Amino acid sequence: MFFRILLLGLVLTSASISAKTLKIATLSPEGSIWMQKFRQVASEVKTQSDGRVKIKFYPGGVMGDDEAVLKKIKIRQLHGGAMTGGSLSRFYADSQVYSLPLKFDSLSQVRKVRNEIDADISQGYEDGGFVTFGLAGGGFAYIMSKQPIAHPDDLKGRKTWAPSADAATVAAFDAFSISPIPLGIGDVLAGLQTGLIDTVATSPVAAITLQWHTQIKHVTQVPLIYVYAVLAVQKKAFDKLKPEDQQVVRSLFGKAFKELDAESEKDNQKALDALAAQGINLITPDAQQLAAWKNLARKAEQAMINQGAVSQSMADKLERLLADKAE
Repeated sequence: MFFRILLLGLVLTSASISAKTLKIATLSPEGSIWMQKFRQVASEVKTQSDGRVKIKFYPGGVMGDDEAVLKKIKIRQLHGGAMTGGSLSRFYADSQVYSLPLKFDSLSQVRKVRNEIDADISQGYEDGGFVTFGLAGGGFAYIMSKQPIAHPDDLKGRKTWAPSADAATVAAFDAFSISPIPLGIGDVLAGLQTGLIDTVATSPVAAITLQWHTQIKHVTQVPLIYVYAVLAVQKKAFDKLKPEDQQVVRSLFGKAFKELDAESEKDNQKALDALAAQGINLITPDAQQLAAWKNLARKAEQAMINQGAVSQSMADKLERLLADKAE
């Protein structure tokens, strides 16, 4: 009897050691399409791994913004987070290639380029210490403001939000003669409400999800940058899963991110239409105004390269792909 009890104890101990719970945070609110997908994947992962892998989500920003989540990952309070690609740029600088301003004229152009570059970004993240499962495009970021902005000169004097105050961001903003006001994402709505800031750049979906649209009156239809999000899990934690369980997680989340990527493009257009339906003014710059935007964008791109935000080789690769796709 003693040996049976001992054997049972060893089995239970072994099972508890092999079982892993990945703790993942996200700004996406409960009930959103992202959380619906994540909950579905978590259930399937648990089933297909025979209970060895469980995923616990912290939705709605309860763990803070991307920067706060990364700090919690560092101290092992969390294992990962669903966050914007730019938040992980310190782990792979060239992940910012889609943030080079005004490089794209259409989403179809983006899709063709992504077929060649997305894999580089995913591998770069993994080499930098984070496992990801594909990119979910967030569409273009547009300038959204309380006062109309059609020409770059209209930005002068505006109190413009920036997600960070790193050297590359400051250099890019300098090219547009902007003195950015850095705030965490969780502080932007209050900043708009109090007048601390009056101008932001974000995607239509994000503007509605975060309620920023309630504080702006104009959207400038210049596709500043292409934004995307990833689910990033610290590789040290991921590598503790059994190889067969790693494959299960990669496969299921990879499938989910392909679905989210396909849906996000439609959602962004719907969101832009919703902004217009709510009386927000959509501004389309004329040819002369657009030329001014593109001229400053070239200066901003060079400033970002000079500051190491994106390597010259990656910028050149994007340029070649854009030229090839245009033929």
